[in-house]
Amino acid sequence: MASSLEEESVSGPEMASTEEEENVLSIGLLGVLGPAVKQIDTKVGQVRDSQNELKGQIDKLAQELRQLSDKQRVPIDLDTYIKKLAISKRRILLVNDILQNVHERMDKLQKNITKETLRQRSAIEACQ
Repeated sequence: MASSLEEESVSGPEMASTEEEENVLSIGLLGVLGPAVKQIDTKVGQVRDSQNELKGQIDKLAQELRQLSDKQRVPIDLDTYIKKLAISKRRILLVNDILQNVHERMDKLQKNITKETLRQRSAIEACQ
């Protein structure tokens, strides 16, 4: 009496064909996703650089406002503007941290895609 597992199992040639189709599909998907991941990674890096530049400009502007406030004879209340700049700086730092996390995840994803592509290619070459 044959067990139900034996009845449902796929024979050798059919199994190889299914695995080969899955490998081809996987490589195709990786081929499509790989460039998109690289592009997103590049854009995230550009945004991080822009955020860092903006942070530096905010620091410089805040310092100049403090110096101007110290030198003014007529009391102008620049503290509120300095506080707003400080709040903006904190927000930029928060976004920068988020972008750093995204960048790290994208790097891991890219590495996994590369590993999987190599594994799939090796599997296809072994089948041929």
